[in-house]
Amino acid sequence: MSTWDILAVLAAGAGAGAINTLVGSGTLITFPVLLAVGLPPVTATVSNGLGLLPGILGGVFGYRRELRGQRTRILRLGGLVLTGGLCGAILLLTLPAEAFETIVPVLVGLALVLVILQPRISRAVQRRRARNGTTARTDGGRLLALGLFLASVYGGYFTAAQGILYIALMGMLLDDDLQRLNAIKNVLAALVNFVAAVFFLFAAHFEWHIVLLLAAGSLVGGLLSGTYGRRLPAWALRTLVVLVGSVALVQLIVRQ
Repeated sequence: MSTWDILAVLAAGAGAGAINTLVGSGTLITFPVLLAVGLPPVTATVSNGLGLLPGILGGVFGYRRELRGQRTRILRLGGLVLTGGLCGAILLLTLPAEAFETIVPVLVGLALVLVILQPRISRAVQRRRARNGTTARTDGGRLLALGLFLASVYGGYFTAAQGILYIALMGMLLDDDLQRLNAIKNVLAALVNFVAAVFFLFAAHFEWHIVLLLAAGSLVGGLLSGTYGRRLPAWALRTLVVLVGSVALVQLIVRQ
């Protein structure tokens, strides 16, 4: 690798670490860079998953205040996403890439629509609950469990826009502050990346020097965005999700 290649991978890792903490979709920054420096697609995907894990953990640390009082929720959802992430990692090494490429842009597009409409839908749901005298379930019910499992299968397979899917699902089905949901999103994404990384360590080929460069960059990006991004108001965070998600959607369609 040349000096410029090293700097490009470091910078891509830092950018991905920051975006993953706030939104998700950091892979859409790193993946093209890894391909450009000469890695085959599957090797790039595996190396990317291993390298971005420290950045996601940095984001979890930065959002630690918003995680207070959510231990039960994490425990309930954690097992689901771990299982889904492992399934996705196995699929990456067994299925052709074309298997997911058609459905992924549809999922991301739907998630963006849900993120945009989430405040209006939430108000409508709250009015309905007030009329019926019911309250929101703290765990989101079976629909959230199924949605998060499927999103985690996708996350273990590729990870791009995984966080947007999480935010859309939880924003629709959990009555909570968006920053607190973003903190949960970071934990769930960390679990998926962790189980996929452990699987890849024993079952797939990856490039250690790429992993280390991505890890260093993503950790810095994740810590910085976790520290400062948590101060964003809900509308700003939602706008950022939509903007990054729109770019992700365009890239996914162009890659078809």
